[in-house]
Amino acid sequence: MKFLDLCKVYIRSGAGGGGCVSFRREKYIEYGGPDGGDGGNGGSVWAEAVDGLNTLIDFRYQQHFFAKNGIPGMGRQRTGADGDNIILNLPVGTEILDEDQETVIADLTELGQRVQLAKGGNGGFGNLHFKSATNQAPRRANPGQEGVERTLWLRLKLIADVGLLGLPNAGKSTFLAATSNARPKIADYPFTTLHPNLGVVGVDNTEFVVADIPGLIEGASEGRGLGDLFLGHVERCAVLLHLIDGTSASVAQDYTTIITELEAYGGKLAEKPRITVLNKIDALDDDERAEAKAELEKASGGPVMMMSGVAREGVTDVLRALRGQIDDDRLRLKPAEEAEPWRP
Repeated sequence: MKFLDLCKVYIRSGAGGGGCVSFRREKYIEYGGPDGGDGGNGGSVWAEAVDGLNTLIDFRYQQHFFAKNGIPGMGRQRTGADGDNIILNLPVGTEILDEDQETVIADLTELGQRVQLAKGGNGGFGNLHFKSATNQAPRRANPGQEGVERTLWLRLKLIADVGLLGLPNAGKSTFLAATSNARPKIADYPFTTLHPNLGVVGVDNTEFVVADIPGLIEGASEGRGLGDLFLGHVERCAVLLHLIDGTSASVAQDYTTIITELEAYGGKLAEKPRITVLNKIDALDDDERAEAKAELEKASGGPVMMMSGVAREGVTDVLRALRGQIDDDRLRLKPAEEAEPWRP
């Protein structure tokens, strides 16, 4: 399944059915009076966050969603049927934007959350509705109300607890593969990861979700490389894990590059809790590790952890540090294993 996180859709609610002008005509009934029914309401367009989806790929093949119109009223006081609604099933974490791509109409962050995007038109009144003591044979009826037509953008921001940041080939996908059942593509060339990956990581009987996004390079905020198109997927994270390649010739410059791009992106992303990790230490001796760590601590102004995703050295300590930054209400506790009953 291809990954798609931004798409454009066209929606239209149904128009209301028109009212009916009718008079009762039966044998032996001289003054039947008006009996025109009202028109039915048009269908509405709704959006709902559902389980089991993590991409907007379905909206690549269908962009137009038109609800049904209401049925016009009929004689014998018959009201027209309402038009059927249309429901857009969206992944949790989808933002619905207006046509300008800036105005947020709704943000579906919870499973089962629903929002009305376009309300159906009301049905018109039949002539029975206008009957009065002074107008006992009205010959007027209202037309149905027109539907609402809109152009919307859908933007998916994955719901994850930890977001991975770093330059291409910093070891983000290797870390995700070593700590979860996710199997992202891993290779020795830049931009191996072309779309975000999610993995469920467990430590100390708790689980949390880690999001791996394509690597950033200098000038990503200006559109270089893959740009900052995927930074929205780590906006909702509780903590960011910044991985720096320990084999790089300038670990301090690598750190500064990513921080600069976070600040240029905005949205308070640079202010999120962040854990800095020197990765790939299995390729360094003790002196090289100490030198690279000291250089990175000076650039970051804070503590630096060391890890090797391939050798799994220091991975557990990093996971525990991440767990400490995540609120308890976001963690997923594993059920305690029940002891098997005794058997003779």
